[in-house]
Amino acid sequence: MGERIDSRAYDRTDDRMQEMKQLAETLREASRAYYAQDREIMSNREYDRLYERLEELERITGVVLAGSPTADVGYEAVEELPKERHESRMLSLGKTKDREELREFLAGREGILSWKLDGLTVVLHYEGGKLEKAVTRGNGEIGEVVTNNARVFCNIPLRIAFTGALILRGEAVITYSDFRRINEENAETEIRYKNPRNLCSGSVRQLDNRVTAGRRVRFFAFSLVEAAGVDFENSREKEFLFLREQGFEVVAYRRVTEETILDAVARFEQEIGTYDVPSDGLVLAFDDLEYSRSLGTTAKFPRDSLAFKWADEQAETTLREIEWSASRTGLINPVAVFEPVELEGTTVSRASVHNVSIVRALRLGVGDRITVYKANMIIPQIAENLTGSGTAEPPANCPVCGGRTAVRQTNDVEALYCTNPDCDAKKIKAFTLFVSRDAMNIDGLSEATLEKLIGKGFIHHYADIFHLDRHRSEIVEMEGFGERSYQNLIGNIERARKTTLPRLLYSLGIENIGLANAKMICRAFDFDWERIRRADAEELNEIDGIGAVIASAFCGYFADAKNEAELELLLPELSVETEQMPEGEQPLQGMSFVVTGSLHRYPNRNALKEEVEKRGGRITGSVTSRTTALVNNNTASASAKNKKARELGIPVLSEDAFAAQYLQE
Repeated sequence: MGERIDSRAYDRTDDRMQEMKQLAETLREASRAYYAQDREIMSNREYDRLYERLEELERITGVVLAGSPTADVGYEAVEELPKERHESRMLSLGKTKDREELREFLAGREGILSWKLDGLTVVLHYEGGKLEKAVTRGNGEIGEVVTNNARVFCNIPLRIAFTGALILRGEAVITYSDFRRINEENAETEIRYKNPRNLCSGSVRQLDNRVTAGRRVRFFAFSLVEAAGVDFENSREKEFLFLREQGFEVVAYRRVTEETILDAVARFEQEIGTYDVPSDGLVLAFDDLEYSRSLGTTAKFPRDSLAFKWADEQAETTLREIEWSASRTGLINPVAVFEPVELEGTTVSRASVHNVSIVRALRLGVGDRITVYKANMIIPQIAENLTGSGTAEPPANCPVCGGRTAVRQTNDVEALYCTNPDCDAKKIKAFTLFVSRDAMNIDGLSEATLEKLIGKGFIHHYADIFHLDRHRSEIVEMEGFGERSYQNLIGNIERARKTTLPRLLYSLGIENIGLANAKMICRAFDFDWERIRRADAEELNEIDGIGAVIASAFCGYFADAKNEAELELLLPELSVETEQMPEGEQPLQGMSFVVTGSLHRYPNRNALKEEVEKRGGRITGSVTSRTTALVNNNTASASAKNKKARELGIPVLSEDAFAAQYLQE
């Protein structure tokens, strides 16, 4: 008789295999959203927990399924950019949260301890002292070619002293300060990016490098792959010093030994709160290059380096409530409010939960015991729900207007919306934008004050703001008001009657129209209000920086009868200053040009754009029937823009021919 199969053991293995398949699919979807679509459907902590569970099951079963995230590296390159295979495979790093494991890793040797930056890895190739190619990490084997975008990174050297073949790797990042600036500029349009990493990923992989340039992407070198003919005396630090000499910013690092590494980790930890570059840990690598090469790699990790992730300080607390906050777009965001706790030296009592999907995944309920932490020691997050009551449900009615709500699913994320088009929250946010500094600039009308005035029925339309004097007796009796406050407010309102066309256009709250876009649109239509409000999508698409999405929102706004009625009430209340177009000869007035490919007469496209605009012309992003000429030094190219120009009978000119014909240079 052979050994009998234990059916219970077989069932356990089958259950484990099913769990592994589910985990693999969940993790792949999270990676796809995070890397390829710039979305986040779970927290980093949850991803790590699931990943570690999958690794554990693979160890127990001895099986690694095809397509497992523990075997695959990174994301699959999207189709919009050319793809290219890396000369050598780019591996992930092994990870630890144990400081003592870092010390033991050195085993008596010297190492280089540096920040592990949280952006998008890019490989740069230089030949003859010039940047020839930039490729994203992609899936570790095949990446996306982003050379034009790399050329506009704000700190990258386009030429270097070294003229041999040079290949290096580094991290493209957007600093916290620039991230805050970009979100502040978009604050009134509610295009607010979730984190610098996602914004950087999208910025580096743009099809139009003007967008990349505006995001101030920075590049920090962290690894030298090849530098033909250079002797680095067997030292990784000497490689860093060489790269610095060539003009590269190198990731901040410290040289360490077994005796000094714990102190070095502590010093990095102290710097987290003020360090402007996004980081999610540290990297330890041996300084000895020959020893590093001798160690080889596993199927997934190099053996000569190790990533250290911070063990987040956690605190246990009680969930008091879930606050649902409505916005002017109708989105209602959940915020967890809990008993205050001390984390990383500050008191925290609130954490964004982002959407309905995460509320449900955490099985939240009032009174639950939860653990909270600060992601990367900065952003409060819920780590785990110890109770898991699952009693929290999205409110059926909007917390502001009482209208019905609806849960809507976009891809795999569920979010809550107010369905009432006349929701007061939408009005409050819209009016807050209307009176803001860059719009009508009415000081004294804070969001809280507007909420009171709208609640009392004094404001229903923008025009009503200019007639608040009709409610003088009620306003002076309001809490926080009095005669002096009232008079100051009325004075500010009267001064706001005199405004400019860009301010007026911005104040209307058209989706994605910030002040900068409003100025561009006004300039493109010679500050003619009737031409602006009657503009069609094709005309708007010709304006530099105005794409199909913005054009659609703009046209949709003015096509809406309610909005037209709102404007009919508002315009008589205002005195709009007439702005003059620049004086002087404007030989290119009314002409628009598209520029594609590399330039040689001008250092960049902005320089050429300035020359065209000085003469009254415009540079636009796409070829249309109104394009005067397409500038492309590769006039015989089969590119989409060349093809479109030929179909429309638009001349394709080299840079020199364009300069001679239109700029008289």
